[in-house]
Amino acid sequence: MAMAAKDEGTGATAGTPPGEEPGERAGRRPRLPEAARPYLPPLALYGVTKLAGLAVFAVLLEWAGDYRGKEPRFGGGAHWWDVLSTWDGWWYLQIAEHGYRPSLVRLDTDGLFTVQQNSVAFFPLYPALIRLVSEATGLGLYGAGILVSVVSSFIAAAGIYAVIRLVAGVRAGTIAAGLWAVAPGAGVEWAVYSESVFVAIAAWTCYCVMTRRWVAAGLLACLAGLNRPTSAVLIGAVGLAALVTVLRRDSRREHGLAGPVYAMVVAPLGLAAYIAWVGYATGEPTAYFTLQREGWAHFFDYGAYTLDVLRNTAVGKHDYVFAFAVPDLLAVQLVLALPFLIALMLRKRPPLVLIAYTLATIVTVLGTQQMFGNTGRYLLPAFPLLIAPAAALARLKAPSLTVFFTTAALASGWYAHYVIFELGVP
Repeated sequence: MAMAAKDEGTGATAGTPPGEEPGERAGRRPRLPEAARPYLPPLALYGVTKLAGLAVFAVLLEWAGDYRGKEPRFGGGAHWWDVLSTWDGWWYLQIAEHGYRPSLVRLDTDGLFTVQQNSVAFFPLYPALIRLVSEATGLGLYGAGILVSVVSSFIAAAGIYAVIRLVAGVRAGTIAAGLWAVAPGAGVEWAVYSESVFVAIAAWTCYCVMTRRWVAAGLLACLAGLNRPTSAVLIGAVGLAALVTVLRRDSRREHGLAGPVYAMVVAPLGLAAYIAWVGYATGEPTAYFTLQREGWAHFFDYGAYTLDVLRNTAVGKHDYVFAFAVPDLLAVQLVLALPFLIALMLRKRPPLVLIAYTLATIVTVLGTQQMFGNTGRYLLPAFPLLIAPAAALARLKAPSLTVFFTTAALASGWYAHYVIFELGVP
């Protein structure tokens, strides 16, 4: 009776917290989950920075106008945004629309390319996502491809923040997400390319290993194997971290055997399955590697091609395969910065999975003959290199950081977007 009178006197109704008017809860806006709130600053910094770079890219494309005279498949189109779906993007859209038609056709030539290019050189996860999103949303394949890339890029930025936050702190993690938006080659993050999907998977795989979520790490690494051949470095890093956990008595007692062993077994299955399927579908077990070597002239040569480019560029020559003056010069500067970035990263003593993943990525990129001007793009997955720069920038105050990111964002519209799409081949 006394309680009822008290409720009546305050105007509260059953189930309504004190101080809250009836019906107020129903009209309240949904609140972001507490666990998601720390991700707002890095995602906001990433998104604003990317938008600024993309805007500069659009202005440069329209001002130069060269894209209008190029084939839609090779860097051209009716509108500036069509450029974002050319080159590799064209292949991904073809796969999303028509699926694969596996074949290994030998060409009657002794030139650089002795096998006809075929879509099975491109892994299936990204085009499958494009097709799925297109059918689910009603968007065309182009729109779906851009949507998948943009959403994946934000997931990747969140993963980069989560990983680097554990190593260097919250502020450094936020800055690292912004740095990834202006990294050399970052123009493909919002294009019909598979980099954003791969980095999203790779970053969260590393996070799962660092937080000892072995089942999730194994499944994500397996998924990465369906997205890009470079997933081999991620798979290897997960396997190495799991093996060390198993071999160390203390970590074995703490985490057990089942999780790490599961990760080691499951991680390579996606990559192995796709490579095996290509061999079976074409009738040649090594068909995938043959296509890469003889159809695209991409193969591991222990750094001979990289050394050749460095020697030629040093003396102002371009006597090498896939020569593009401006992209190559920028790539040379990035390669020269790598030893410094590696040393600074190691000084931060990151976990084994980050060290193994980063170093293996760098060895793979520099040890392979491919478009040298795309070195920045190929190194986008090596996000742990951002640890030291992000930690250093974290010491700056807000006005200095604002000037830095404003300048970098605007400049990235040229060096990270226009250079690779219009002055080279992304």
